[in-house]
Amino acid sequence: MDSLLSILAPMILVVIGYGVGATKIVNEGNEALVERLGQYHKRLDPGLNFIIPIIDRIAVEESTREQVLDTQSQQAITKDNIAVQVDAVVFWRIMDLQKAYYEVEQVEDAIENLVITTLRSRIGELPLDQTYSSRADINKRILEQLDDATGGWGVKVNRVEVQEIKPPRTVLESLEKERAAESQKQAAIFEAEGTVKSIQMISQALMSQPNSEQVLRFLVAQRYVEANQKLGESNNSKVVFMDPKALSEALTDLMSTPENPTISPPPPPQQP
Repeated sequence: MDSLLSILAPMILVVIGYGVGATKIVNEGNEALVERLGQYHKRLDPGLNFIIPIIDRIAVEESTREQVLDTQSQQAITKDNIAVQVDAVVFWRIMDLQKAYYEVEQVEDAIENLVITTLRSRIGELPLDQTYSSRADINKRILEQLDDATGGWGVKVNRVEVQEIKPPRTVLESLEKERAAESQKQAAIFEAEGTVKSIQMISQALMSQPNSEQVLRFLVAQRYVEANQKLGESNNSKVVFMDPKALSEALTDLMSTPENPTISPPPPPQQP
């Protein structure tokens, strides 16, 4: 009996070892490829699978779920010769693991290199100011080119998102100055348009008044007084030189209207 057990024990261990070696569990969301004697043999789906130990081996096991590839920031040159730092995020998945493993070396690295090359090429077709507004178009163009190039790799690029287009600091400062100058220009234009409209309204109002000249003089005098009042309220020290004669003459002219002539002293009584 003991001799029988001593013979069966190694055989049982061999059988157990063979069973363990022949069993392969593939997790949900993954696939595996089996090679037999160095050549592709079959694909393993998620769950419990069996292979022949020694003869078969698991060549690769990869996820078939969507994966995210964040590319490294790279330099690109715009159409107007400005160097910018760009990077992108790629969402992709394996559709055919056999092609992804055998048709291309390191499929993820290949996708990243292709994205960088395509992104640089597209940025080079646009001036800097259009790269920001054309980001959606850049994403679309890159996705189209990736679809064409990766079709034989057994992968599917679902979408591409350009994360950052960053020019040098000197260029950013220059753009800020240009925006500030443009804002001031627009403000000046709006102010000038408002002034023109105001003048037109005043002109139309004066044309309908019989004493238009006097009204205009009053408005000028009013603006003059307001301007001097603002100067007086300012904290800065200043000296304002005014011509009293000119001011008095202006006020006298303003008061000398046909409806309201300048008040002068009555003539002396005549001697009988």
